Amino acid sequence: MEPVHIVGAGLAGSEAAWQIARAGVPVILHEMRPAKGTFAHKTGDCAEMVCSNSFRSDDDVMNAVGQLHWEMRAAGGLIMATADRHRLPAGGALAVDRDAFSAAVTEVLEADPLIQIVPGEITDLPSDGNWIVATGPLTSDALAQAIRSVTGTDSLAFFDAIAPIVHADTIDMSVAWEQSRYDKGETEAEQKAYVNCPMTREQYDAFIDALLAADKAEFHEGETAGYFDGCLPIEVMAERGRETLRHGPMKPVGLTNAHKPDEKPYAVVQLRRDNALGTLYNIVGFQTKMKYGAQTQVFRMIPGLENASFARLGGIHRNSFLNSPTLLDDRMRLRQRPNLRFAGQVTGVEGYVESAAMGLLAGRMAAAQAQGRDLPPPAPTTAMGALVNHITGGAEAKTFQPMNVNFGLFPPLEEMRGGRRGRKDRYPAYTQRAKDDFAAWLAAQ
Repeated sequence: MEPVHIVGAGLAGSEAAWQIARAGVPVILHEMRPAKGTFAHKTGDCAEMVCSNSFRSDDDVMNAVGQLHWEMRAAGGLIMATADRHRLPAGGALAVDRDAFSAAVTEVLEADPLIQIVPGEITDLPSDGNWIVATGPLTSDALAQAIRSVTGTDSLAFFDAIAPIVHADTIDMSVAWEQSRYDKGETEAEQKAYVNCPMTREQYDAFIDALLAADKAEFHEGETAGYFDGCLPIEVMAERGRETLRHGPMKPVGLTNAHKPDEKPYAVVQLRRDNALGTLYNIVGFQTKMKYGAQTQVFRMIPGLENASFARLGGIHRNSFLNSPTLLDDRMRLRQRPNLRFAGQVTGVEGYVESAAMGLLAGRMAAAQAQGRDLPPPAPTTAMGALVNHITGGAEAKTFQPMNVNFGLFPPLEEMRGGRRGRKDRYPAYTQRAKDDFAAWLAAQ
């Protein structure tokens, strides 16, 4: 049997390789790292997480991301299984020890007899064979040019950002306190998954002034400020209004200062644990384009972080993605070259989970093709089906932008049209329908 070739061993490529091998089909997984790196990646490991360490909400009843988690677990996904083994306390979210996570994914793939990991950069798109391109938003220049040559159109671009990471022992816990918003979580560890730094109004105003005045890194030639709204730099949010951050990542609701329970903070900066040892914390929602020196000065204005030591400062980079509604069919194949499938963030989905989910689908579809079968996507009533439907035709091509999974992508429930039911009724109905339909899709295979 001819192998399936996968370009890129990120979350999507790793998941695709696992799914193909589970179907009994050989895989050749091409990865250019570490011989050729990117500015965001630090290792040559598979499924390296370069931005947050969170897979976001794990609630599969009231949240579309949690439903996507459920579907990936039901499909025997490697990414979710590994995340579950290396999870960290994070309230209602699924966060992982990123280094242990990627090392474990790499170990599993290297040990699989049907998976061959081949180092080196792929610089052209093959015209024959069964290929999946899962190079992510940091596709190399050479391969990006090859994609443009084949598709006849430029890839679109937005900017993604990396939040800073702080050494835990440099946080002043006489000022900060541990608490998840609304004490969310079933265990004490979950209920205290975040470190909170409070601000008075005067401190908040001074912080915003410093943020707006700070030196920012310049954009590279050819880059434009087309940010993805789900990952805006904090200074861009601040430019939209002085209160924007206080109603976004710095909102104080659901939190009580353990040191001053009768004093309501005007704003709160949250930090989330970034590794299993609890030695590193990332500043939630604080992706930034500030220069490194400015970041250190501005972030040390946060109460509790006056003496903070940073394991990593924030950054921002250009992410490329296809105008998938015009280029891909519902089997995620490039219409001009059906031997090529695309998966992951390069297709215009946003987020770790969404990227891995598209890898899971592309892998199963490629394996089916190798075995002489055709595998349709799951119903659009499922989280995976809603995503693939959106990127391959459901979205408006002229205004296509990266999208996280959300209930707005799901077909409406006829019995709940017209706003007669609230979220408490509608969301469980969406997720139950999705579970039923995804289970039926799996059973049909």
